[in-house]
Amino acid sequence: MSNESKPFQALLAQRFSRREVLQAGFALAPLVLGGCSPTSTTGPSKAARGLGFQPIRGSTADAIILPPGYTYDVVARWGDALFDGVPDLDAARLADGVLLEPGAAELQSKQFGQNCDAIHFFALDPRGDRGILCVNNEFTDDALMYPGHAGFAGASRGAARAYVETHPQIVAVSQAAQGVSIIEVVREHGVWKRVKRSRYARRITATTPIEIGGPARGAALMRTTADPSGTRVLGTFGNCAGGRTPWGTYLTAEENIQDYFGNYALLQEQRGADDPIVAAHSRYGMWKTHSLYGWEAADTRFDLIHNPTEPFRFGWIVEIDPMDPNRPPVKRTALGRFAHECASTFVAPDGRVAVYMGDDAKFEYVYKFVTARKFDPKNPAANRDLLDAGTLYVARFDANGSGEWLPLVYDEKGPLNEAAGFRDQAEVLIKARAAAAILGATPMDRPEDVDVNPVTGRIYIACTNNDSRAAESVVKHYRGREVDLGPNPANPRALNRYGHIIEIREAGDDHTSTSFSWEVFLLAGDPRGGRLIASLTDATSESAYYAGYTNADEVSPIGSPDNLGFDRDGNLWIVTDGEQPDESNNGCWVCPTVGPERGRLQRFMSGPVGAEICGCEFTPDGETLFLSIQHPGSGGSVTEPISHWPDGPGTQPRASVIAVRREGGGRVGG
Repeated sequence: MSNESKPFQALLAQRFSRREVLQAGFALAPLVLGGCSPTSTTGPSKAARGLGFQPIRGSTADAIILPPGYTYDVVARWGDALFDGVPDLDAARLADGVLLEPGAAELQSKQFGQNCDAIHFFALDPRGDRGILCVNNEFTDDALMYPGHAGFAGASRGAARAYVETHPQIVAVSQAAQGVSIIEVVREHGVWKRVKRSRYARRITATTPIEIGGPARGAALMRTTADPSGTRVLGTFGNCAGGRTPWGTYLTAEENIQDYFGNYALLQEQRGADDPIVAAHSRYGMWKTHSLYGWEAADTRFDLIHNPTEPFRFGWIVEIDPMDPNRPPVKRTALGRFAHECASTFVAPDGRVAVYMGDDAKFEYVYKFVTARKFDPKNPAANRDLLDAGTLYVARFDANGSGEWLPLVYDEKGPLNEAAGFRDQAEVLIKARAAAAILGATPMDRPEDVDVNPVTGRIYIACTNNDSRAAESVVKHYRGREVDLGPNPANPRALNRYGHIIEIREAGDDHTSTSFSWEVFLLAGDPRGGRLIASLTDATSESAYYAGYTNADEVSPIGSPDNLGFDRDGNLWIVTDGEQPDESNNGCWVCPTVGPERGRLQRFMSGPVGAEICGCEFTPDGETLFLSIQHPGSGGSVTEPISHWPDGPGTQPRASVIAVRREGGGRVGG
């Protein structure tokens, strides 16, 4: 055994044997189905139901590949018109500069946005044959939009900013392409399509007026020259994953907001590194000079010299009512500010609502918010501002398999007080990352989606990867604070290329509890060649661990788990964004979480070239799986595309939402 393996083994020492895990799985008390009704239950046999499809192999084809007997419908593509009188994007003219022409931004604000991510379905009938899809449009891949754009590869040398200086009109186009698209969909004769004349159709972009709610509303750091009250902000962007509330609203998560603001180095030079605003921005890794997109060259709102507090108005969870297009969205600041990946809700036994969230960055944290008041299923209006009051917690994972939720609460006596850099509760929430570090939260390997199994109540955390995780303990300055870059019990693998998934159980199965127990559920990687292990005590840095499942011939390799989802039987669905052990495209996998097939991970879908797969949302009957195909053709350009999905040879790649279903009907995965 190598010296590197010894600390890895020690960190992964199991708290339970394989038999104890299985027994615990069978004995789980049935909890709330869907997190929406404190009285809904399902039996243990339902929780242990298996899967029944022929798993596929990894692929590098520029196509959607599904098991035999499955097909899909393209429901919405980037540029599809959402309103009468608006034309679809003429994607055939992208290489000719159609998005550089006058009026392009206005059209884009009325078309389906680019790079779709999270999807949540709000049924409009009992079966779910008709419903509303809320879809995040996370960012723009400018090389796939504008001819001659150098894309992300040129951003660090200022190429994106230079392009904006030459073509300032693209900023308005890109701002219109981001945010959220709300569409109505219908299933007719088993086929899904978008309803083209829907009263629910709506675009929320980077310039849409949005209210600020919660403790940070009106706070000093939220005020700007354009909004001296600090109560209303223009827009939302960087929208990654999200969630659905029990009262029927959509939660969209603002993630990588640091990519949009420029001239941090000049601000630091002007004010000094010790200035509170400069120090707060350093925790977000602001780009030193040029931003990733170069918007600051045409819109001073994104120039830190002119608007140093504007970034504090982003990085929040935004609540949207999909049923009422006239109701403005609200940023719910009680849930904290960081690179939000998700917002997964669950109704606790006492009626209060827990919201689980991940901060998707290296060495950042896992959070939970618990409302102060109870959810009232009989009075929707009473829940309208439920997320404005409560307690935000951050997770500490201890070596013995226990954990604590640490409250991020301002206290004049400390530790989160003025001496620590917080003037009030608003500043604790605005600078949540700094507060979490002071409390001793566990730095994680990019905690992306955090989702709750609707059948068992267990919580699952997708840690996508972290190639900066050191082989041994070493404390260094990293993004504005001192952090140990070495392994820890919950993140035990150095140079974590493929990521892992953690499973936690709240004490007493109470989601308002401040303590929990945890296990590594999955160590992603290649299970072939004797690398699949039954117990974490046998692990090496090359091991793959699939919740104790041991038959390598019956499982699929996986890397970079990103978004998570659950079907109504409690099976865990995983979509990926990043390197795969078999060098295949990103895709979708599924495995049971309890019973004898716990951890039997099977590949269900493979995506097109360059695409990340997102979404993972089921209809209530379980017969449709909605997936987002984000940035197909990433790495190419409008003049040299490397993907032609979804429209086929000779066309430009377009991010799209698909509806996966069985031919002839039936439960997906069953």
